[in-house]
Amino acid sequence: MANKFAVPRQQMSPQSLTRAEAKARRMLDEMPLNELRQARGLSQKMLADVLHVQQPSIAKMERRTDIYISTLRSHIEAMAGQLEVVARFPDGVVRISNFADLSDSSA
Repeated sequence: MANKFAVPRQQMSPQSLTRAEAKARRMLDEMPLNELRQARGLSQKMLADVLHVQQPSIAKMERRTDIYISTLRSHIEAMAGQLEVVARFPDGVVRISNFADLSDSSA
């Protein structure tokens, strides 16, 4: 019989719990596209249907290291998300507004 995670978790020290929670937050804050899709409960086929492309196109997109912002935006929106482009500097964070609504620029 499998052990429940709650039992060992109750035996962890407060410091260990804090470290584990911080690590979990970091892992959730940074995710490749394929893991993000899976975390949203979507298959490549489901996402392909929403984007009106073939499933292999989704697989290829998820493996890419270089992608157009418009393509990434479509991918994120198909997962019911919203893409924001942010620049982080030592003295603060700036949201880049050029990409806020790319569909308006094509009109």
